Amino acid sequence: MSDNDSATASASIAEPDAPAPGRAAGLGLAGLGVLVFSLTLPATAFALEGLDPYLIGIGRSAAATVLAAIALLAVHLRSRSRAAAGSRGARDALVRPRGRQWAAVAVTASGVVFGFPVLTTLALDHGASSAHAAVVVGLLPAATAVLAVLRAGERPSLAFWLAGASGAVVVTGFAVIRGAGHLTGADLLLFGAMLAAAVGYTEGGRLTREMPGWRVISWTLLLAAPITMPVTVWLLATTGPQWTGGAALGFGYVALLSAYLGFFAWYEGLARAGIARASQVQLAQPLLTLLWSGILLGELIDGLTALAAVGVLVCVALTQRARVRNAPPPARRVRDGGSGSGRDGGRGGGTGPTGLAERDTRPHDGKESVTTM
Repeated sequence: MSDNDSATASASIAEPDAPAPGRAAGLGLAGLGVLVFSLTLPATAFALEGLDPYLIGIGRSAAATVLAAIALLAVHLRSRSRAAAGSRGARDALVRPRGRQWAAVAVTASGVVFGFPVLTTLALDHGASSAHAAVVVGLLPAATAVLAVLRAGERPSLAFWLAGASGAVVVTGFAVIRGAGHLTGADLLLFGAMLAAAVGYTEGGRLTREMPGWRVISWTLLLAAPITMPVTVWLLATTGPQWTGGAALGFGYVALLSAYLGFFAWYEGLARAGIARASQVQLAQPLLTLLWSGILLGELIDGLTALAAVGVLVCVALTQRARVRNAPPPARRVRDGGSGSGRDGGRGGGTGPTGLAERDTRPHDGKESVTTM
């Protein structure tokens, strides 16, 4: 299979440091995703009042698949309409994964469709509190940054690692003081969920360099549909769900926002700001989760919580100031008689919102970043 078909080809898919405006926009989008995800654990706790944990973990993705199919179908019909009207570029409007990109989509699904949702729901069902479960998202940025180094070619500086590690220590220490330090079955489930999410976030973030983030999560859900849809139907028929008000609202939130719409902002943020840097914004997620737990579940928010929040915010600010270097792209061979130089071969690559919007109409050949930074 040629590099043209590969989502993980040797050509660089990450630019050197993004300009400040693009990076700031990426961090803002990542923050919006974190805000959505910070309510996932309290919403899951509400859903567990009347629903089976497997039904929540698998069923939320099945419900989100319906939304994904509708979104992709709407874009497809619009592209056909534009093509019939002779609109330029309409034929490329529906971007499907190609070649090895499907393998990357499958890896993403293993983490964000199956691994993290199922394991965190089981952990809560096994007695982990919302504060206890916050440990996993406290360690998640560090795990995501490590995988970004291994898979996306990003090379964080020592200052970046120290700031990120300090934030993870603050969050973990806070959770331990609150009683989350015992290694139980729920802890093992949360550790597995953290690894699964890190894999899904990293691979999904890589794919957003080649297609818009909302398409990545949409195709991820559709690829998993042959498993999630029949399993959900079977669980609905055999587990006796009790659709109380809290259970319905909790399930609706994790299906609509946590499993689908939240990834629109999150993956776009990873693509614009860089996987390692944007993932550090997630250090604030455990504190936000505790805030929602105090408001929605009645958990106490004391001085220790406020102190930990300040420590995490300081670490997040330091990670954003640290430089993140990307591996330089390999030199491209120029054929005899070829013209043009550089990695674009003379083609223009727009920056800013216009360039990003062109993702829906520009061909994706796997040899250049379609997210100009």
